[in-house]
Amino acid sequence: MDRIFIDALRVEAWVGIYARERAARQTIEISLEFGVPDAAAQHDDIANTIDYAEVIARIRRELGERHFNLLETLGEYVVALLTEDFGAPWVKISIAKTGVARGVKRVGVAIERGTLS
Repeated sequence: MDRIFIDALRVEAWVGIYARERAARQTIEISLEFGVPDAAAQHDDIANTIDYAEVIARIRRELGERHFNLLETLGEYVVALLTEDFGAPWVKISIAKTGVARGVKRVGVAIERGTLS
């Protein structure tokens, strides 16, 4: 299986349980890897793969409109977008908040779903 990756996508999102996190969007960093059909490389046609520009636009739009208490829930939501709406058979995602704790660069979660063949 071929894979597409999107590394360090920065998104303004509503996420968190604390009052300061509910008052304004915060920047999160998302790295994704997802499976795509081998047919994309064989046919050199965007119709045979998942368009990463559409994935990026959709993630930005969806995360800008919804609030999530937990990064885990946000991650599962993005995984569902990729598997259900884009047809990815396998997804690996890491999501991090930046600058949320003194002396810590990033805090986040990693999720992997589906079958990698």
